[in-house]
Amino acid sequence: MKANVTTAYGKQSQPPLRHITPVKGTFYYGSCDGTFYAGTRFQPTPGSTEAEQVALQDDGSAMKYFVDRPGTGWTFLASDTFPASPQGCAAIPRIPSHLTTLWNNCRP
Repeated sequence: MKANVTTAYGKQSQPPLRHITPVKGTFYYGSCDGTFYAGTRFQPTPGSTEAEQVALQDDGSAMKYFVDRPGTGWTFLASDTFPASPQGCAAIPRIPSHLTTLWNNCRP
């Protein structure tokens, strides 16, 4: 699941990001009515390009949220605001509230 979410984010990013991984302790996932949701922060991995490092420098600290509806695969859903809301992922209305509660509002 982590690999699929990472690939989905890397493909939609500009520039495309290939050398990234979720930040340890920030990956959340769950389902609601057959739809899967995930959230994480990303960081560069060894071999990352300067462009990837610059892209993650500003954007990497923000949580990214994804959805996988039946038959669609993982797609980018939303990102934290800047600065991040004190409500955490509960501030993202497209994520079901019972998941944000289980995820402790995406706070490690």
